[in-house]
Amino acid sequence: MKKEEMGIEFIRKIIPHRFPFLMIDKIVEIDEEKQYVKAIKNVTINEPYFIGHFPDYPIMPGVLIIEAMAQAAAVGMKVIFPEYKEKLFVLAGVDKVRFRHPVYPGDTIIIEAQGFKKKGPIIKTNAIAKIGDVVVAEAELLAGVK
Repeated sequence: MKKEEMGIEFIRKIIPHRFPFLMIDKIVEIDEEKQYVKAIKNVTINEPYFIGHFPDYPIMPGVLIIEAMAQAAAVGMKVIFPEYKEKLFVLAGVDKVRFRHPVYPGDTIIIEAQGFKKKGPIIKTNAIAKIGDVVVAEAELLAGVK
């Protein structure tokens, strides 16, 4: 899949999220054979959660970093498993979560998810979020197929 074909309109065709809860800006790579997806989240001071988290020291809430990771994984799942293209994924579980570094306005988060394992209506993957080479969060994500 060509990179120029995987911008915001591509994402909006695949997952149902919309502003202010669409947390990824671009898919950089999807490798169906390796079951790998890489996405970008550009963090800006204009995001609504910075009004209250925290006004004098704005950092991106960890739960929203996890949500961005889950959305990137959902795009990957729908491309890697075309039989789920028209299905809705919901976050069914989050395990082994670690937040390693804060995320600030102006940061660009690189999200990678790899190794999608299906077991019944559940798909599990490992995801990592980085700023450059610095890991900011990692988690094992479980998605349920509706």
